[in-house]
Amino acid sequence: MYEKFGQFINGKWQSSSSNETYEVINPATEEVLGKASKANSKDIQLALKSAEKGLEVWKNTSPWERSKILRNISDLIRKKKDILSKWLTLEVGKPISEAPGEVGGAADIFEWNSEETKRIFGEINQSRFSNTRIHVYYQPVGVVAALVPWNFPIVLASRKISTALAAGCSVIVKPDVITPGSVMQLIDICYEAGVPPGVINLLSGDPADISSELIKSNIIKKISITGSTRVGKLILKQAADKVQRVTMELSGHSPFIVFDDVDLNSVTDMAISAKFRNNGQVCISPSRFYIHETKKNDFTNLMIKKTKKLKIGNGMDKNVSLGPMTTKQRLDGIEKLVEKTKKEGANVLLGGRRPQGFNKGFFYEPTIFDNVKDNFTIMKEEPFGPLVPILSFKDFDEVINRANNNDLGLCSYIYTNNLEKAHKASELMETGCVAVNTPVVAVAEAPFGGIKQTGYGREGGSMAIKDYLNIKYTHLGIK
Repeated sequence: MYEKFGQFINGKWQSSSSNETYEVINPATEEVLGKASKANSKDIQLALKSAEKGLEVWKNTSPWERSKILRNISDLIRKKKDILSKWLTLEVGKPISEAPGEVGGAADIFEWNSEETKRIFGEINQSRFSNTRIHVYYQPVGVVAALVPWNFPIVLASRKISTALAAGCSVIVKPDVITPGSVMQLIDICYEAGVPPGVINLLSGDPADISSELIKSNIIKKISITGSTRVGKLILKQAADKVQRVTMELSGHSPFIVFDDVDLNSVTDMAISAKFRNNGQVCISPSRFYIHETKKNDFTNLMIKKTKKLKIGNGMDKNVSLGPMTTKQRLDGIEKLVEKTKKEGANVLLGGRRPQGFNKGFFYEPTIFDNVKDNFTIMKEEPFGPLVPILSFKDFDEVINRANNNDLGLCSYIYTNNLEKAHKASELMETGCVAVNTPVVAVAEAPFGGIKQTGYGREGGSMAIKDYLNIKYTHLGIK
């Protein structure tokens, strides 16, 4: 499957200098999908030089031409939706019925940034002096290292690539070894759409080795990473030595708060949609469920009833709604967390084991817990899987304080029909994103990102492009 790809350097697919490869596994079958090219230091240096030359071409390309090419990419992504969706199902494991949603989101992001590139506005400010003028304008930050995770490889790569290109930057993309083909297919589309050689490059191989060498290079001027808080801290320490600009979207642990004035049938539908997308392997997946004490039993019973209807299986089956965990490591982590939650005193109301009838694949049943307390491990550590701990609360102030008692601050979910309560809760939540009466958070037109140990910077919306631009102020004297 990977033979036509490899390392993408200076507008060409090529094998690594050493011809080394690594195996990519299908999480639904545990079979080897194929062998992908493994970059070494020589490849990394070639990509850096390529991106450096590509920057000179791209930053001098007119915004309208850049816009046209970005829009071409968006159109091609939509045209090749089925191909990209299949890659996602084979590598990530997400259902083929779900994958087109990610592909469509990627197309939307490229379309959005195709328009943003024409709207990089500067300023002319009034000077205090009669014979000077103050000009403020923006310039591309330079070569960007885009470090892409495995859970949403196409949409997250698209966020980084499209914003960098809109700003006039060149980019080196590093996909995860778990999902290289999905990103390779996307890069191939970018080149087909007219991106000049050197402007986009891809390095596939050992994440730590590639990231470290890129960050050490003086050619790299900005890093964009989506990943765990643990990895983000390591990247940040390395970037600090060179005072490199970093955009970081790291771990999340999203509270899902349900007040007593809602339609539970509607809210549980939204809970199912938000929680079990990509089998809970989502940074914004709700992972702490706080339900008003008068609604908790009814909410729990409805969640159990609806979750039982979800079909587990190979994502290539169009009737499947829950695929496998993406890796054996992730499956093992979920099993350990479930056992720890049980030992700490929680009751398993549904799931809590690998499904019967599956001899292969990293499958795990969606699991609902009761009798969970705020100090349990599952309430502090991001589950990143199909686990639903349900707790109750009595009043507004109590639940807001409990929900905010976490080091992570990416997203929160609020459900109420009281307008005052909705506004107040939204303002008080210590998260970068808040969803009120909707399960939808990440859209191209909105600034996505977190606070606290979830990182900083935003992707999406009109603010994101500023993270890829340098501000220059000129004080101009005139006669």
